[in-house]
Amino acid sequence: MQFQEYGSKQNETILLLHGGGLSWWNYREAAELLQADYHIILPVLDGHAGSDSPFTTIEENASRIISFIDEHLHGSVLLMGGLSLGGQILLEILSQRKDICSCALVESACVIPSRLTNALIAPAFGSSYGLIRNRSFARMQFRSLHMKPELFEDYYRDTCLIQKQDMIAFLRANTSYTLKDAFRESSAEIHVYVGDRETRTVRNSAEIICEMRPACTLHHLKDFRHGDFSINHPDMYAATIQQMIQDR
Repeated sequence: MQFQEYGSKQNETILLLHGGGLSWWNYREAAELLQADYHIILPVLDGHAGSDSPFTTIEENASRIISFIDEHLHGSVLLMGGLSLGGQILLEILSQRKDICSCALVESACVIPSRLTNALIAPAFGSSYGLIRNRSFARMQFRSLHMKPELFEDYYRDTCLIQKQDMIAFLRANTSYTLKDAFRESSAEIHVYVGDRETRTVRNSAEIICEMRPACTLHHLKDFRHGDFSINHPDMYAATIQQMIQDR
């Protein structure tokens, strides 16, 4: 697994896990805003552009990040955040190691499997994968994600570098993940964020996460779509992290 780092290693560490199909730049602006006070680590998830391993499972990605934290960060960090697939990996990390961090920010993580969507992923990408290198098609896909325009070149470059088998693998993992019972035992202060304009499945997932561990705090983001918070509002995202740390 590869990592981008910001700030001094002498400061406490924040680790942020990007969304599926994106990369470390998901959090680039937030990291730049936080780097004066914290050591920021942005892993490149397996199977994504710039990674050194194919994507296997959410559980394996979680295990590898825990191993990195054990080896390089004395077994724990101050705060962890994750969006979508990264949010699912964060939930799995919290399940595998209850005391891995003091605070956690889970954004738009789905924990309700969809058998139909999961079954359709392989045939759909088998026929359309070649289109991802077409800039016109990529722009259409990019617009559907509602990311700010200045991120298009990052998105296009890295999407073109994702292998078909990896894309299928992480999309299938994303649509089949379920929360483990061990999540209830996490000692972290957990905040769950979901946009009011996200799918019903993602909104319901946020409720399920908080029902499983009632100490979680659920935040509804008015008029926000999937990924809006960390991708399109990095100033608000960074300020939220700073406030979470101050209030812990």
